[in-house]
Amino acid sequence: MDLGPNQLLSNQICHSLYSATNAMVRAYRPLLDPLDLTYPQYLVMLALWEADGIPVKDLVRQTRFDSGSLTPILKRLEQKGLIERKRSENDERQRVIQLTDAGRNKKAEAMNVPEAFYCRTGVTPEQAMQLKELTETLYRHLAEAEPVDN
Repeated sequence: MDLGPNQLLSNQICHSLYSATNAMVRAYRPLLDPLDLTYPQYLVMLALWEADGIPVKDLVRQTRFDSGSLTPILKRLEQKGLIERKRSENDERQRVIQLTDAGRNKKAEAMNVPEAFYCRTGVTPEQAMQLKELTETLYRHLAEAEPVDN
């Protein structure tokens, strides 16, 4: 059977992105292990270091985790004493996520993680920004094309 160029694995963008993502998560592991954080937990902490005391729905939007994936991450971070899940003062139905003192202190411990990771990538700052822009464009287009659940 003769395959066209669009059917070759080596030409699939999805395969390159999937492989790069897996390699990236593996590269973060030795940087995050001393912090006792997994990569998804680190992403949540990054979001909270930017904006503490935010509703879960905003954290879903920022991290791009669905609420079903985010909930166990939040539970684990709470067990570690890094966050507290509280009821919103404005709306009792909403949960607000706040950093504890330990969670705020973890930010200083994680200060060198981005630079240490960047050193492992082998790309220039310009290439990194171009890659970020391209992947964000891809994400936006794919997110807009997702079917809406009814």
